[in-house]
Amino acid sequence: MEYNDQIKNRVKRMEGQLRGILKMMEDNKDCKEVITQLSAVRSAVDRTVGVIVSSNLVECVLEAERNGEKTDEMIKEAVNLLVKSR
Repeated sequence: MEYNDQIKNRVKRMEGQLRGILKMMEDNKDCKEVITQLSAVRSAVDRTVGVIVSSNLVECVLEAERNGEKTDEMIKEAVNLLVKSR
């Protein structure tokens, strides 16, 4: 799978958020603020996993259909990846 700039930018944004959280911890910010930001990062990670899995699934299914292959196993594997990531 080729990771486009949009996906890479998502990860860079999360990296920035994590650095911000570390700074908040170093500055002894209130735990509610830290937890709120950690939850935001977790949501961003979950969404990114979903985007990557769904994009890859689409590519794989289209390729398999062109080659006359069955796609059931690929779909099950993609669902399992999503379930494991939660």
